[in-house]
Amino acid sequence: MQKKRIRTLHTIIILLIIITIISLTFAGIMGALYLREVREGGGLRGKSDQLMADQALPVLSVDVENSTTGDQEPGMEGQDAESAQGIAAAGEDGSLNLDDASIAALMQSKEAEVEQSIKNRMKELVTGEDGSPLKMLRSFFPENLIYSYEEEYVFAPVLESVNKHSLLDENFQKTEDGLMQYVENGTVTSHTGIDVSKYQGDIDWTAVKADGIEYAFIRLGIRGYESGKIVVDEYYEDNMKGANAAGVKAGVYFFTQAVTVEEAKEEAEFVIQNLAGYDVACPVVFDVERISGGKGRADQLTQEQRTDITVAFCEAIKAAGYTPMIYGNVVCFTRLLDMTRLNDYEKWYAFYDDYMYIPYDVSCWQYTEKGNVDGIPNNVDLNISFKMW
Repeated sequence: MQKKRIRTLHTIIILLIIITIISLTFAGIMGALYLREVREGGGLRGKSDQLMADQALPVLSVDVENSTTGDQEPGMEGQDAESAQGIAAAGEDGSLNLDDASIAALMQSKEAEVEQSIKNRMKELVTGEDGSPLKMLRSFFPENLIYSYEEEYVFAPVLESVNKHSLLDENFQKTEDGLMQYVENGTVTSHTGIDVSKYQGDIDWTAVKADGIEYAFIRLGIRGYESGKIVVDEYYEDNMKGANAAGVKAGVYFFTQAVTVEEAKEEAEFVIQNLAGYDVACPVVFDVERISGGKGRADQLTQEQRTDITVAFCEAIKAAGYTPMIYGNVVCFTRLLDMTRLNDYEKWYAFYDDYMYIPYDVSCWQYTEKGNVDGIPNNVDLNISFKMW
């Protein structure tokens, strides 16, 4: 943890140095331009004074104590001496007698103001909603996907050959109930969904539908991360029947621990067999997450091996007439999988925050695990999708 903090501090210091250099350069240029204007103004004043002397122009004096003098301009009646002198001085640049020291002091003051503004902005980013420097780093390095992994910050390059989305940050809006929506020209174009498993318990799917939920990804099963045994989620059958009966569009997901292409095909066949008899309008999802703590049997796979396994599962699902989809977080989509090989498959992205931090094309975003939906007794994952299947 201390190592991560030191690296973060170094990164912030470097950014401050770079920004300060740019600010000083800008301030220097502006100071030079200001000095030139002052000198040019002094030259013009000298010419004006000489011209007035040559032509013996009369000097106009104003008696500020006499508020009724007939020489006053309209609207000047009733002003006191201080305000009248201020107005006179406002039109007289001869009072700005700036030497080099004064200009240097002015420049230093402006530099300090700019630097403080930058520091305030950086503090605002660091103390953002996620409580970490990640937002700040992400704003400065849009060409990378930045995340914390094993007590280090990873700067993964955004791959040009991977399909990108065209979603705009400013179009994401949250309702008073905490539901994320995507709004274009005043119209909500996104769709609201959930994903459930045995951990949500008994679900009243009629109430779920009435609460505005349009679709649900239901866990079909898992492969044991130690035993390697494939099992069905104990609430799978009830959830599929309930969602179908209530009119909530259903998809399924399977948590993989396959370590070979053959095991991936075995998992796909298991999923396909358990889809029989149900209306599966939404995709069939391959969950490629790692087990935390390095305990999963698939945790030591190389990127190439895991990608081969993912392709094998998706192709088997596609061949059976269903739509394959891959579920993962930023680690999955930068480190575990070779995304350049997966453009043909839909993606479901997990990232818990108020902004969708991914440039790649995704069909669905899981933005919180703490949602509340009528008919579900426990917290539930909430999703926003940008299409309806």
